[in-house]
Amino acid sequence: MALDQSFVGRTYPPTEPYEVGREKIREFADAIGDPNPAYRDRAAAEKLGHPDVIAPPTFPIVISIRGTAQVVLDPELGLDYSRVVHGEQRFVYSRPVRAGDRLTVVVTVENIRSAGGNDLLTTRGEMSTVDGEHVVTAYSTLVSRGTAATAQEG
Repeated sequence: MALDQSFVGRTYPPTEPYEVGREKIREFADAIGDPNPAYRDRAAAEKLGHPDVIAPPTFPIVISIRGTAQVVLDPELGLDYSRVVHGEQRFVYSRPVRAGDRLTVVVTVENIRSAGGNDLLTTRGEMSTVDGEHVVTAYSTLVSRGTAATAQEG
């Protein structure tokens, strides 16, 4: 079943705040194998001009996935998650994510298009502090395999 095109432009409510902790940043850096001391040592981060440790550039996926889940799990969209693969991810920063941030995400469906028999769902997640400071925008494209409408369908 093809995805509902009327969802393009739909914005979901902000997620509950996620408090970024030093240990979560360290665990993420360890998981991706990045030894950068700014991800572990406050003094190293301060030498770079940051008030506390900063997160690796892909860390916001941990937070943005909460917002994307609102879209993916919306029964009206018609997405069969068993057919979904992750197509693309990118982040556009205002500043690094850092320990102590309390972040929420507001997700908007940017685009739904068909290609090669698949539906491609692109979302934009605006991640901000609870005080309203924009930190990063996360763009994600999910591929729903074999669900695009064909010319033969009505």
